[in-house]
Amino acid sequence: MKPTRRNVIKTIGAAGTGLALFGGANLMSSCTPGKKEQSSEASSEEKSAALFFSISLAQWSLHKSFFGEGLSSWENFGKLWDEHPDKVLQGVLNPVDFPTIAKRDFGINAVEYVNVFYYSKKNDIQFWKNLRKQCDDQGVRSLLMMCDREGNLGDTDESARIQAVENHYGWVDVAKILGCHSIRVNAAGNGTAEEVKTAAIDGLSRLTAYGQENGINVIVENHGGYSSDGQWLSSVIAGVGSDYCGTLPDFGNFCVEGGHGNCTREYDRYQGVKELMPYAKGVSAKSHDFDEAGNETHTDYTRMMKIVKDAGFTGHVGVEYEGSVLSEAEGIKATKKLLEKVGKV
Repeated sequence: MKPTRRNVIKTIGAAGTGLALFGGANLMSSCTPGKKEQSSEASSEEKSAALFFSISLAQWSLHKSFFGEGLSSWENFGKLWDEHPDKVLQGVLNPVDFPTIAKRDFGINAVEYVNVFYYSKKNDIQFWKNLRKQCDDQGVRSLLMMCDREGNLGDTDESARIQAVENHYGWVDVAKILGCHSIRVNAAGNGTAEEVKTAAIDGLSRLTAYGQENGINVIVENHGGYSSDGQWLSSVIAGVGSDYCGTLPDFGNFCVEGGHGNCTREYDRYQGVKELMPYAKGVSAKSHDFDEAGNETHTDYTRMMKIVKDAGFTGHVGVEYEGSVLSEAEGIKATKKLLEKVGKV
């Protein structure tokens, strides 16, 4: 089984931590108010590329380099996490260096964090101030914090749902320190589609109220189960009815039933992205494999990016490589190159 954020969470959950799903990345669509990015802040590199969007890097693209032997097996990962979240960080790269790595190694000056790499630092204000300084020194913008292991915002148990909402407050505070525009959350829950929808609207509404007070958007990624149904998720966001609550359309997370590598029912990814784009405050360009011409073999990037462009989106599109054939560095570069190619069409 390939190491995806979703599998990592399931493994930790099985070990007794009760984690939520993981998810992926980026920025505000021009069609929704909320906290917006100023296009004038785009770098000279981005402007010269003549793209209708900017490119960012999702931290999960380097998860193997951060986890290393900490992810040698799911059993080992869960055991280490239970002892202390930092113990899974056994890779050759240090998460604290992520902004510098993005700029230095890939020429990308906008980043999307994953909270699992910093879980023990949640309440360490000085740590986040130092990370913000690193970004400022490097000329790197922090866009969002992907949040997991904080409970299900669509939990049909009200007390558990409210606890999940409150658990996310700290990450809103972190996002504010870093200068992010959003935190990414999951609209997960157990029950019928309507029961989870009602619960998710309530949970998201409560969290969005706190986010709005701090100028931070709350965005939901399609990431398995009901959330991978474009109609369902778009109806949830519509139900919240706030400019500070939106979506993070991911090109590859449309498995409605079954798990990674064993999906029994998949939602049409192009239809799903089209349905989620009216609420998009970010886009996650998921990639796995490439052909000899440099095209992603699972997603038609030209077709997908046309959907993004037609929606009027002009923010950041995040590189999120999850393949195993190319190295992480090669996969990131291949995805970036493909985005630059189709973005000029």
